[in-house]
Amino acid sequence: MSTLLSDVRGAPPGELRKLLPGFGMSAMRAFAGPLILPSADGQLFCPDALRDDPALGDLVDDQLIAWAGRIGIYPGRLDKLRSYGFGRYMMLAHPAVSDPDRLLAATKCLVAEWAADDYYVDEVELGAEPAVVGSRLARLMSVVDPARMVPRYTADMDRYHRLQPISEAFRTAMEHLAVYASTTQMGRFQHQMAILFLAWTQEADWHVNKRTPPVWEYLVQRHLNSYLPPMILIDVLAGYELPAHEFYHPEVRRAFTTAGNAAVLVNDLHSGPSESDTDFNLPRVLALREDLSRDEAMARTVEIHNELMHTFVGLAAQLSAAGSPNLRRFLADTWAWLGGSRRWHATTGRYQRS
Repeated sequence: MSTLLSDVRGAPPGELRKLLPGFGMSAMRAFAGPLILPSADGQLFCPDALRDDPALGDLVDDQLIAWAGRIGIYPGRLDKLRSYGFGRYMMLAHPAVSDPDRLLAATKCLVAEWAADDYYVDEVELGAEPAVVGSRLARLMSVVDPARMVPRYTADMDRYHRLQPISEAFRTAMEHLAVYASTTQMGRFQHQMAILFLAWTQEADWHVNKRTPPVWEYLVQRHLNSYLPPMILIDVLAGYELPAHEFYHPEVRRAFTTAGNAAVLVNDLHSGPSESDTDFNLPRVLALREDLSRDEAMARTVEIHNELMHTFVGLAAQLSAAGSPNLRRFLADTWAWLGGSRRWHATTGRYQRS
């Protein structure tokens, strides 16, 4: 493995097909050149989007906003939500999928997750309160993985959830997802939501106790609070299923979680400048914990991202050489997802400063 990784690092795009036989030329073309970030003394090792279809992204976003209006999330802020282009995000991240309804199902799930983060964890003006994050997320989990109890108390629970826009967001998003997801794929999603909610309670602890975590603990939280929740739908949208014995194989899980960890650090790089001084992102934690300047912390974050990406590429190459056609497809689709996510972060209205 160490030899393989050293071969992949620094390899020119033309050589990557030899090193990554299962990816194919479409995935190799994702290496469109490194991204140079402002204030980062370094370059991201990350593909670019394989497909950009603005009309398709707009169509999904139009349908998303109609859904958000019906369930009541972001009232009075739907224009701002529209500017974020979450439908465009899923269009970029799933370049093999042209069905707007499949993309809409994934976008609803993504926005439900993002709204829960905003309403319950991050945005005080939307009602976020760190001291009650755990209770709110436990109640929300009873929608994601429906709680079973006697009818008398089920009615009380249902009455509560009907008044919670975030609960309605998850309920309706998962109903839409169930049209395309198998029982196993839906179980994956529920499992990943539980992991995500655990990570948010950890972040709430930092806020309540006014504590900046050490870098290693922050990275643990980012491992739990990574981009796996939307990435886990890769094969769902594309219309195939990576079997459980491959999906949960330790080396496949290692590759996939490494990709998700790298992807979320792209978010840290782009979102940091628009966040408050009390928010947590890797550049800020590095600056505080390791006494780095902002530029030094950004550069260190790029280095960590790139190390994760090189590890993913090395693992993916090895797994593609020995795995099934569906596993090779899944890894190539993961690579494409990373490129679409990179493009969205660089262009979304959520992080572009006027």
